[in-house]
Amino acid sequence: MADTDILILGGGPAGGAVALGLRRLGYSVSVVSEPRPFDAVEGSSDRAVQGMQAAGFKHALQALAAPSPRQVTWNGETSAANTERLIPRQPFDRGLLQDLAEQGVDVVQGRVHNCQEHEGAFTADVALTDGGELQLRAPFLVEARGRAAPAAGVSRVKGTQTVSLLQYWQGEEAEPKTAVESFEDGWAWMAMRADGRRYLQLTLDVASANLPPKRELDDWCRARLERLEQSAPFMAGAKPVGSIYARTSSPVLCERSAGDNWIRVGDAAMAVDPLSGNGIFQALSSALQAPAVVNTLIQNPERAELAKAFHEARIEGLFYRFARIGRDFYAQESQWPDRPFWQARRQWPDAEPLHIEVTPEVVTTGMRPVVENGLITEAHVVITPDQPLGIWHLNGLPLAPLLDAVRAEPERAAAEVLADHIGNDKGPLLANWMRQQGWLSA
Repeated sequence: MADTDILILGGGPAGGAVALGLRRLGYSVSVVSEPRPFDAVEGSSDRAVQGMQAAGFKHALQALAAPSPRQVTWNGETSAANTERLIPRQPFDRGLLQDLAEQGVDVVQGRVHNCQEHEGAFTADVALTDGGELQLRAPFLVEARGRAAPAAGVSRVKGTQTVSLLQYWQGEEAEPKTAVESFEDGWAWMAMRADGRRYLQLTLDVASANLPPKRELDDWCRARLERLEQSAPFMAGAKPVGSIYARTSSPVLCERSAGDNWIRVGDAAMAVDPLSGNGIFQALSSALQAPAVVNTLIQNPERAELAKAFHEARIEGLFYRFARIGRDFYAQESQWPDRPFWQARRQWPDAEPLHIEVTPEVVTTGMRPVVENGLITEAHVVITPDQPLGIWHLNGLPLAPLLDAVRAEPERAAAEVLADHIGNDKGPLLANWMRQQGWLSA
């Protein structure tokens, strides 16, 4: 039996970010992580890289390839305006565990086969990767095992049921690149590494895919890939290697993601459609502020409801934002409007616009939970349709009191009012910024 302050199940980007944040706050942290059983690769954006740097990842980032060209064929048009960084997950995950260990996190490599709460403490039974068993106990639990995390009785909001079929191919060494292409029953993502390893993935609708028996799946996938314009350079001179991996990629949101002594982060709290290529960014978005939530639940239990509300509102807001981004991108594909895959996804999760025009009459100020000095507290913030959780500071300036001051003197120019509070240099600049945001009339 090994005791620790906080037990984290899952050592991916979300669990790793929480672990490092909690170590900086002085907690003893144990992370249980199972080595990835298959060779996976992901595409990453620069935003995700910045998030990982902020989280404290160093060795993990060394596994990232340089930015490579990305072609997209969507709605019959091909563009090559952006790049993507490929992340081979096995070396990335090993580097991440090294980052955790070097920064004082107790890393336990193994699989959790039972985790129970009893008398205010969680006990996890772990089958170690190198053999043997270990029991870990902690008063606080962080669930970060991604989509594979047990539901634990938590109800979930689920989107359209989606499956992704991944097949490896091997060819000669080549310049890295990625591609995306839509087709009548879904879309394909293709990636090529410098060592000639290729990844060909089809994303399909579960209900309407009519998948063949497993023994026929290789030929079925190959026939569909061969019809795609973008697949030719990825398949040329290459052969399939191993079996096809089928993985669920349906959007899912846990309706409860925090309790008095537990929290869910990353894909264990909410997982969205992989279309955007920002899976790691999405996981980090829900995890980087989680250490402050955990710290508050432990140190200031009188603020527990505030901390839980902050975390769950953030998780839900991120989920629906990413879901609507996906919906709007699917809606751009108009070649097969009546096919089940496209028909369902252009309408989910709702008809709410991704962006609502910000005008002075819809901007308010009020109290909202915020992160301050590693804890969740309440602050006076500016609330807009695009930022319902509130905007607190800009370069150290608390915005809500300044906006209230401007509104209290409508007969005066905003720049003059703000100059009275923050000086003649900053006042006009902030007034112009507020006007650009739609908070003030032109």
